[in-house]
Amino acid sequence: MSLDVSPDLLAQAERGEVDERDFVDCVRTSLPYAWEMISTLVARLKVDGGEFADNQTPPPDEQARGQLLRALASDAIRGSLERHFGVRLAFQNCHRVAVFPLDGAVDERLARFTSVRGQLLNQSPTLRDC
Repeated sequence: MSLDVSPDLLAQAERGEVDERDFVDCVRTSLPYAWEMISTLVARLKVDGGEFADNQTPPPDEQARGQLLRALASDAIRGSLERHFGVRLAFQNCHRVAVFPLDGAVDERLARFTSVRGQLLNQSPTLRDC
C-alpha cells in the first residue's frame, strides 16, 4: 500500500470529492522521505534561485526509494505535490528528483531534463539496481 489512509479520509473519498489539503497531508505522513526530499528541493530553489534544484544522491535504502517511486509515479500524488508546492516535478532513474518553478522561462531547461537525451546522459552503472 502506498499511502496510510485514515478512516476519515477514506470516508471522505467514498462520499465524493476529497479536500486536496487532506490528501496532501496523507502524502506527507505516508511518504516522509519523499516529502522531505521535495520540501528541501523547493526551499533550495527559493533560496538559491536558478532554473531548477535537483537531488543526485541515491536514497539511503529501498524503503526511501519506494517512497520516491510512489510519490512521483502516481499522477494524483505528483499533481497534488506540484500544486501544493507551486512547482513542476521531474524525475530520472530512481532518485534524481528535480523541482522547476512554474515560470515559463525555464520550459526549455525542463524539456532538456525530461528528454530522452537527458535520461540517457543520467545513466550510470552504479544505478543499475534502482
